Amino acid sequence: MPAENERITRSVVVTLGCVGAGLAIHLLHLRYGLSQLAVDRAATRDWLGGDGLYAYRTVGARVGTALPPPAAILFSPAALLPLVGVGWLLALAGLTALLLSVVALAGPVARRYGKPRGPAVLAAVALALLLEPVRATLGLGCLDLLVFGLITADVVALRRATWARSRAAWWPGPPASRPQRGRSRSDPVRRTWATGAWAGVGTGTAIALAVSPIIFLVYLVVTRQWRPAATAAGTAAFMFAGSWLVAPAASAAWFSSVLTQFDRGGPLDAPANQSLAGVLARLYDSATTPVLIWLAFAGLLAAVGLIRARSAHADGDEIAAVTLVGLTGAAFGPVSRVNELVWVLPAVLILIDGAARHRVAVRRPRARRYPGAGHAAAAVLVYLLFVVDPVWTLGWNGYAFALILLINTLPWRPGVAPAVPSRRRPPVARRIPAIPGPRGS
Repeated sequence: MPAENERITRSVVVTLGCVGAGLAIHLLHLRYGLSQLAVDRAATRDWLGGDGLYAYRTVGARVGTALPPPAAILFSPAALLPLVGVGWLLALAGLTALLLSVVALAGPVARRYGKPRGPAVLAAVALALLLEPVRATLGLGCLDLLVFGLITADVVALRRATWARSRAAWWPGPPASRPQRGRSRSDPVRRTWATGAWAGVGTGTAIALAVSPIIFLVYLVVTRQWRPAATAAGTAAFMFAGSWLVAPAASAAWFSSVLTQFDRGGPLDAPANQSLAGVLARLYDSATTPVLIWLAFAGLLAAVGLIRARSAHADGDEIAAVTLVGLTGAAFGPVSRVNELVWVLPAVLILIDGAARHRVAVRRPRARRYPGAGHAAAAVLVYLLFVVDPVWTLGWNGYAFALILLINTLPWRPGVAPAVPSRRRPPVARRIPAIPGPRGS
């Protein structure tokens, strides 16, 4: 009976979750109107009809699509469906990517503190749906949740590769990467998963879909993760080469002119553009950003973000490192709409985990009465900032300032989710024995 009651409870929770997610998608579609998806769909339909992919412009606002050719080719079958149908398919794919990402990011955190993973993941997904970047992605019909999921998949692959290397150091017998006799044909797939050999495929695919994730390739090079970097570059090159063979005219137009037309989705000084370039354009009351000033500050911001990400990677927190890179890319790029700021989600999770780690590490402190209170307060403030209606925050560049502040202050958790063994410091367990060991992220 207890097992049967547990199954019934689980079924009821899943059913209510699906109904709630469906209602949320419907309300978001009504609020945002799938405006970005409508532009991409209309441009793709005209392209399939014989016109140029990037020749389409909306009436009045003169907004056009900026989909890279690989993304347009993958999107073309769905463009033949009704707009609402495409919106639902894209929203379900985005929710699936969000759920899997939260399982990979929040699940190990809950397990490390002895909490059940299922309720923690469901609560994290429910809270994530309230964030404006997630709401805008689902309501506008954008690919940012899919890109987020692809980058997170590479983090999982790097974690599997670390586990395989550390296991080979102490587990007797041949390593997991060596094929054995008498195994079935499915073993190569199993070995590829176990060893994380596919790390970089997600980043390369994300670059082909949105271009802006190329900063993650830069991060892999900076941290000398050569194999994932080569895999990511090869995947992106393969997809762009394939799109050039399938659609040479659209590819030539994208590389020659569309790639540098930053205002195709709207003016640079629009409040929705929460990048550093958008902030500078609004401060100078100009439709364009002052290039030299932007390059100077953006270069400094990118350097700070990549240096801190490299330090987090060296200390064993790959999730914080990737989050810093995502925040840096959003602030550094010339155009970063609200839907592209999904990296605040793992940033809030890192702040919450940092507060919990301080409480675990400090037992009955004398000098400090509330350990981790600073991280907890920062997590609440950042979350609330990105939950409230953007009308109250975009006017004073609230999101942009929050990104810059997180890039400079986001903490990392030594030894939580390493991609490679740390070369700079002794094992974390010897330095902070009160904090649980590096199991998960």
